[in-house]
Amino acid sequence: MGRVFPFVIAASLSVVVLFTPESGVPSSPPGTDKVVHTALFALLALTGLYARIRHILLALVVYAGVSELLQHLITPLHRSGDVLDALVDVLGIGLGWAIAAAVRSRRRGQRTTR
Repeated sequence: MGRVFPFVIAASLSVVVLFTPESGVPSSPPGTDKVVHTALFALLALTGLYARIRHILLALVVYAGVSELLQHLITPLHRSGDVLDALVDVLGIGLGWAIAAAVRSRRRGQRTTR
């Protein structure tokens, strides 16, 4: 459970962030939404890779699309699905993967120099 717990927290956070009704979303400067999406999906990718969840990157790409579709379809949320949000979600997934790869590479380098 130790490796999976950070992912569970990140996934729970994503549900809150992505499915809070529009009335509960605080106002913010333009573009903040895209930064939040990128950071959220980077966190999901990073913690999912750390948890060694099989096919996590593909699952997150699907989640990005489905979450935007659900935002559009669940009318009581008063939110709109946005293709650009899904694209920055995928950018965040790539960012999370790159950070995880850099950390792995650095750890390997430290092991070989000892």
